[in-house]
Amino acid sequence: MDISIHMSTLPQDDPDAAVAFYRDVLGFEVRSDVGQGKMRWITVGPADQPGTSILLAPPAVDPGVTEAERRTIAEMMAKGTYGWILLATKHLDSTFEKIQAGDAEVVQEPTEQPYGVRDCAFRDPAGNLIRIQELR
Repeated sequence: MDISIHMSTLPQDDPDAAVAFYRDVLGFEVRSDVGQGKMRWITVGPADQPGTSILLAPPAVDPGVTEAERRTIAEMMAKGTYGWILLATKHLDSTFEKIQAGDAEVVQEPTEQPYGVRDCAFRDPAGNLIRIQELR
């Protein structure tokens, strides 16, 4: 089989803040922005990796999601426990400094983990956890 990771999805509840974070702070390109108002599906990704993207989508828009489930999702997003993604860079310290300078919420400064990786963590405007590992 020839399977690759094409796209992963994270929830966003403020499209303009999401674009500002992923484009202006992380440096990703915006590949598409479909919809209007808060109902926008935004595809972003690294310019040098055109085959790998993140879809920033409104949460709980599936018609099968109940009102109780929508409330739970909104509560989890507010706590930062709903969505997360793991990114990587060869230059963790300088990446951390650039993201921190972009006023991102720092969860963890660069740290050597007991499981053998060095990483840091931030939250995006929707509360999603963004972990960034150092490539060695």
